[in-house]
Amino acid sequence: MSFKIYTKTGDKGQTSLIGGTRVPKYHERIEAYGTVDELNSYIGLIRDQQIEEHAKNILIEIQDRLFTIGSSLASDPEKSKMKIPDLKEEDVILLENEIDKMNESLPEMRSFVLPGGHTTVSFCHIARCVCRRAERMSINLAGHSFVSELVIKYLNRLSDYLFVLSRKLSQDLHASEIPWKPRM
Repeated sequence: MSFKIYTKTGDKGQTSLIGGTRVPKYHERIEAYGTVDELNSYIGLIRDQQIEEHAKNILIEIQDRLFTIGSSLASDPEKSKMKIPDLKEEDVILLENEIDKMNESLPEMRSFVLPGGHTTVSFCHIARCVCRRAERMSINLAGHSFVSELVIKYLNRLSDYLFVLSRKLSQDLHASEIPWKPRM
């Protein structure tokens, strides 16, 4: 049996949440999980760069968790009876441990750093910004509909991870970190 990618059910601007509820494609829940999907694509772009194998493996784990988060956000909390994967506290702890390990070899930050210095580093900064947007959208959605607190916590920690990864990659790739010097 072949699986068709197009269903034609969204041609009038509506889509279905897990659970069957039809919503407009601009619905906050669609925006939230769509932004998580965008983030996942940027994580894939970072993973495709010339970076150490350990970082690639962590990024694969992160991509898996982002699919989990996307499933959670795509579910109608009122109607979905479908079993979806769970995010766990250990997922947040993994990010924290990775942040701590990377920070051990990085110079102390004394100011904000301008994004850039190397294409791979820039991809990390873009992913971090998209992650922050996904977090904001999830928090907004949680204001009136169920969103697991762990989803918001994970996205928050992931943006921290991506920032520290950008610094680690700057170091690994011998890229310059340019500190922000505000004009006064």
